[in-house]
Amino acid sequence: MAEELHINQQVSKEEKYQELIPQLSALVSGENDPIANLANLMAALKQTFNFWWVGVYVAKNDELVLGPFQGPIACTRIKKGKGVCGTAWQEAKTIIVPDVDQFPGHIACSSLSKSEIVIPIFNKNKEVIMVIDVDSEKLADFDQIDEIYLNKIANLISDFV
Repeated sequence: MAEELHINQQVSKEEKYQELIPQLSALVSGENDPIANLANLMAALKQTFNFWWVGVYVAKNDELVLGPFQGPIACTRIKKGKGVCGTAWQEAKTIIVPDVDQFPGHIACSSLSKSEIVIPIFNKNKEVIMVIDVDSEKLADFDQIDEIYLNKIANLISDFV
């Protein structure tokens, strides 16, 4: 297991993701506890990109339940179809929200969150089992680069959960 990340902070966002993903694979290699792996992956994302909030919500019955995260305290449970996370879960697709105040039914866990991206994580049966939620205190902070690489991280997660 890698004990520290080596990310050049002077490069583009895409190059940071390209440096990060192989290190994430190494980080989870050989560890079979999904909570430990998720906790380290969220810490690595927070450390690399200084996201306001980054974490996972796990699908349990008709709710998403808070899992490992980095950032301020968060909503503990989210109903299917509610807020950005619940909508991404229900629709089984990535949602990028440039301005959370413009998203119908947005759940404001923190008033400091301004933009958000939510990536579903699928099991082998193509069912959403959890979501990655990333919030920023800046408007329009997420784009297609985040979507592409966070989906790669979601695929990595789906391999060990």
